[in-house]
Amino acid sequence: MLNFKEEIARILAEKIDSLSAEAILPLIETPPSETMGDFAFPVFSLAKIYRKNPAVIAQDIAKTIDDPLFEKVDTASAYINFFLNKDVLAKEILGELYEKGEHFGRVDIGHGKNVVLDYSSPNIAKPFHIGHIRTTLIGDAIKRIYQFLGYNTIAYNHLGDYGTQFGKLIVAIDKWGDKEAIQSNPIRELLKLYVKINEEADKDENLLAECRYWFKELEEGNPRAVELWKWIRDVSLEEFERVYKMLGIEFDTYKGESFYSDKMPTEVAKMEAKGILQDSQGAKIVNLDKYDLQPALIIKSDGTTIYLTRDVATAVYRETQHQPDKLIYVVGSQQILHFKQLKAVLEEMGYDWADKIVHVAFGMVSLKDGTLSTRKGNVVYLEDLLNKAVDKVRGILDEREVERGAAIENKEELAKQVGIGAIKFQELFNSRIKDYTFDWDTTLSFEGETGPYVQYTHARINSLLRRGDFTPVKLDTSRLVESEEVALLKALYNFTDVVVDAHDKYEPFYVTRYITELAKSFNSYYNKTQILVEDEELKAQRLMLVYGVKVVIKAGLALIGMAAPDKM
Repeated sequence: MLNFKEEIARILAEKIDSLSAEAILPLIETPPSETMGDFAFPVFSLAKIYRKNPAVIAQDIAKTIDDPLFEKVDTASAYINFFLNKDVLAKEILGELYEKGEHFGRVDIGHGKNVVLDYSSPNIAKPFHIGHIRTTLIGDAIKRIYQFLGYNTIAYNHLGDYGTQFGKLIVAIDKWGDKEAIQSNPIRELLKLYVKINEEADKDENLLAECRYWFKELEEGNPRAVELWKWIRDVSLEEFERVYKMLGIEFDTYKGESFYSDKMPTEVAKMEAKGILQDSQGAKIVNLDKYDLQPALIIKSDGTTIYLTRDVATAVYRETQHQPDKLIYVVGSQQILHFKQLKAVLEEMGYDWADKIVHVAFGMVSLKDGTLSTRKGNVVYLEDLLNKAVDKVRGILDEREVERGAAIENKEELAKQVGIGAIKFQELFNSRIKDYTFDWDTTLSFEGETGPYVQYTHARINSLLRRGDFTPVKLDTSRLVESEEVALLKALYNFTDVVVDAHDKYEPFYVTRYITELAKSFNSYYNKTQILVEDEELKAQRLMLVYGVKVVIKAGLALIGMAAPDKM
């Protein structure tokens, strides 16, 4: 498919001696209004060269451009405005659809590049709750976006299976645990014990010291501590896997923090050898003054490690194993300092790949009735949330069966696709950095900017294509001239750019917003235009356009991990 921006850059480079096509390309803009053209080039930078008013320069260049790609080229102040030839646009878009079908819009910019992603990463023995939903869904969407663009992705679930909390759990199980009860309902029983040990340890310094002792024993390989830790890990993973299956999310590896425990001493020794590790009140730190950061704690005064120590070993392992183009961490915005320190420590150690680390930060999710706290036992289990969404949609579908007097095909599967999809869609509809409050009524609405609305639009298009006996056609001359048709063609043309932008900025919401607007545009077109007309050529072209909308909506939904039901 023609890249119109590249073509404009090539044409302008022939007219402007001082700028190459490569220099012109990033300067080409999309005007704020369609009345100002489809693309625009500002000539301000040429004023010093030509010693003329920029508006005059724009006019001089514009009048020399005569190309069949454009219906017209005119100017507005210091901008050259390009209006695409609608016939060329339609031929390009529908031609690409005819050739590529379901693969429309894909580009292979990531060919031969590895990308490591770290996301979800729940803590063993703690609930997989709604607070984990953001990292899990944002990470999965970024992985899908990178795969769409040709990257080889390696998805790590960096389980929180190490740390002082395991010393607490070992002590709690010893004192109050019932192994049979834990086995029958692992996470909820372990949470009870975790809440109790925290309450008691807050009142008893000796108990807290005992918890710290047992974590140190775990680090040093005490057989009993290791056995109990492995059991906790195994029963927790069974719970997590059930939720991931509901979400349709897969990882390439579940290497948690514990995997890197035997790799930390090597990295600490490198810090010692580099002379960057300093003593500080019995602890060991790396001074980061030159980065305007507070010192990075590497070894605590009791000799145990912290998250940062393990993350240094983790990053080194992943770089060595995969030689990735990027090391992406999808972790909450509260950890911004942590990742700045991680990059700085790696740079101090002499690792020239430290700038590959990308921290994809995000805001918090909350419920209308309050915040979440695992330590206090105030949590909403993600599995319960997903089941509730499915139940709500099932209830809606039951009502529709009664209204229409006929059974809905594959109702149970549809309830899962729509219910779980609705949660994903709301989660990924806004900029990831924003905090938001989860709202049932908005999430499960079939109207407006919601997942069910976009899925319903896809199903409506499928129905239309079936009624029209659609088969792909190759376009010779376009008859798609209505304003709504041209708007849809332009939207389809922009799909690849939207995905690339989402990739550049690690922002799945670009895709979510785009398919929402595409669904709105289609529904407006559908309501205003008769598509199944008697004129067979026009009908075939309109159905081809509608097919393009279906392909892109389905691809967009897949990028955010949602199904596109054929019927609703």
